[in-house]
Amino acid sequence: MLCTSGGNADTTKISFWDTQRKGANQQNSLHRPEWYVAGRGVGLDYVRILPDAWPTEDRDFLIGNAGNFEEINETDLSLLTEALDEAQRNGIKVVLAMLSLPGARWRQLNDDQDDARLWQDWEFHRQAFDFWTQLAARLKTHPAIVAYNPLNEPHPDKAFGFDAPDQNFAQWFAGIRDTPADLNRFNRAMVDAIRSVDADTPIILDGWFYASPQAFAYNRPVADDRVLYAFHNPGSWQMTTYRVNQGRYAYPDRVPTSWDGPTESWTRDRLAQEVLAVEAFAETYNLPANRIIAAEFWYDRRLEGAAAYLADLIHIYNQRGWHWAFYAFRGSGAWTGLDYEIPPGHRMGWRYWQAVEQGEDPEPLKPRGPNPLWETLRRQFEK
Repeated sequence: MLCTSGGNADTTKISFWDTQRKGANQQNSLHRPEWYVAGRGVGLDYVRILPDAWPTEDRDFLIGNAGNFEEINETDLSLLTEALDEAQRNGIKVVLAMLSLPGARWRQLNDDQDDARLWQDWEFHRQAFDFWTQLAARLKTHPAIVAYNPLNEPHPDKAFGFDAPDQNFAQWFAGIRDTPADLNRFNRAMVDAIRSVDADTPIILDGWFYASPQAFAYNRPVADDRVLYAFHNPGSWQMTTYRVNQGRYAYPDRVPTSWDGPTESWTRDRLAQEVLAVEAFAETYNLPANRIIAAEFWYDRRLEGAAAYLADLIHIYNQRGWHWAFYAFRGSGAWTGLDYEIPPGHRMGWRYWQAVEQGEDPEPLKPRGPNPLWETLRRQFEK
């Protein structure tokens, strides 16, 4: 049984998670106040904000420089606070997640190179804890914040040559305890660091293999009853990703069994098998459903099977009482594959691409509106 912390800390923020919460991810390149107005119209309970791509005068948003963190950038923090204020005005709570940490710069801001320094050098652990200690001290009283998610999709496993939790990984895992590559130790120490300045705000922890649900066999809980445990999309990446799928796969009739391997037909029950390790984790450590969160799930709207996949996942999550957040709501920029308000078969026209090429804001040219795929998600937020 999981041992949890005691004390008389204020339980207001953790009480937000007592009942199932449904939200969306926001990973935009700009803070847009109108986003929160639209989110209120949908009825989002919360938004998971990943702000790393927001404009900054430094190398890395908030962090300054992920190669040598010293103190939080005050201009960046002011911009983030504006977004939190806007969320609060519109009745939307916020999970703040970071794509980068000291020693682990987000790949898309690192010349498409993975940054694994965090998992090889204790100094970057210290800097990562210092960053979040500073950030939590500044944000802990903000009423919009209902959770911190310290690092999105950690993957120290990849730095050591592992792409899946197979038997060889199990052998390696048994030997890296208390080294910089030990994600479970990192998560425990991160919670301790945040708790040194903020006893109340819930913390959401991602696990091995980019928060894979199948890797929950290797996750270990933290002795803190205000921690939630997150997993991301359980479906195969090559099926749900447009540039990889290219029409080869479709849920539920043509689900790949391996990379470039044969396909098979899945039922909802078969899809549910992809989260069995999450269920086993919760049962083993006596965690209630309200401590599990499906923090990201997606399926490119241009691919066959998107509506069926999202509907079946939502059913699975709702049946288990897990919190969830689809990816993503009204993403900015040229990529529209996960903007479900745009009709599934719609191809963006020449005026749209002309605006993108000329550096103009393409948002007004996105044909968002009712469609069957969006209805799959929208009706979940009806009160």
